[in-house]
Amino acid sequence: MPQTMSDILILYYSRTGHTAQLARLIARGVEEVPGMRSRLRQVPPVAPVTEVAQPPEPEEGAPYVTKQDLHECVGLALGSPTRFGNMAAPLKHFLDTTGAEWASGTLVGKPAAVFTATSTMHGGQESTLLSMALPLLHHGMLLLGIPYTEPALSHTQSGGTPYGASHVSGSKGENAISEHERELARALGRRLADTARKLAVSV
Repeated sequence: MPQTMSDILILYYSRTGHTAQLARLIARGVEEVPGMRSRLRQVPPVAPVTEVAQPPEPEEGAPYVTKQDLHECVGLALGSPTRFGNMAAPLKHFLDTTGAEWASGTLVGKPAAVFTATSTMHGGQESTLLSMALPLLHHGMLLLGIPYTEPALSHTQSGGTPYGASHVSGSKGENAISEHERELARALGRRLADTARKLAVSV
């Protein structure tokens, strides 16, 4: 019989594409774990004044997230670029609409991880990762970071933190994702998927 696949939701907002690149690397890590599948989704942009309704599907990239994605996933990776040391408004706006899921315990007990990209080395990576972790803790999720048993975490000269995967893109977006950043993003995806699989077996 074919093996049943379980989905890890990789949900992000990306303005210039760097966070989306990290999301795809995390997805690769997820799919290195047998029986696990990545589900890439993004949140739509927001604006102070809305003149035209957002289309149901973006012009490019992953589909927009729905609340059903939260119900169907067995784990969640949440990603955003930094905005003054915090997550971007579109991602915060989506999280602010998940009160019903919080009340019903949709995400309770599921593993979660966070990731980010900044233009500068000290542009708020760690505080942004922590800002995304807070609502996940309120949802009762099990937060995972990157342990120092991953050699790239001790050798990276750019992104990569124990709080989650990250990338330093440069002030004009000129930096490609480094090999260490790639290794850590994939490692985070594998850890998230492997933890979700182990939790499912223990139930």
